[in-house]
Amino acid sequence: MPRVGIICDTHGLLRVGARRLLRGCDHIIHGGDIGNPGVLEALAALAPLTAVRGNNDSGAWAEALRKSEFVRVGGIGIYVVHDIADMDIDPAAGTVQVVIAGHSHKPSIGRRDGVLYVNPGSCGPRRFKLPVSLGELLIRGSSIEPRIVELSGEDLG
Repeated sequence: MPRVGIICDTHGLLRVGARRLLRGCDHIIHGGDIGNPGVLEALAALAPLTAVRGNNDSGAWAEALRKSEFVRVGGIGIYVVHDIADMDIDPAAGTVQVVIAGHSHKPSIGRRDGVLYVNPGSCGPRRFKLPVSLGELLIRGSSIEPRIVELSGEDLG
């Protein structure tokens, strides 16, 4: 049963609790606004990593990242884009079962036209009164169980 960790909007901050939750994942997806290449290096040390460039990612390291990616984990097609408004495909028309997007910093899970949409929220510096959160997908055959995890207490360190 593959476990996919989902993190977005770190803005240069990879929290202790995020590392703890992502440890043991079979794959990690970063949905952009990474902040610096050190975040990617730390995540890649935990599991295979797919990452996209967010609107606040700049510099040579960020130019190497695409604005969207498609990855297949456990037979499930996952499309990753930072801002859902920049989506350049129709996920319901093809091989995509899950769309991962960040940008809004608001965690959400929903379905449209048979496609699961997950925004894990922001795991970087707190913005307004929004939670600090990340997500995961548990894949069992063709079944996908999404979850959002809110960090608190010592996990915010």
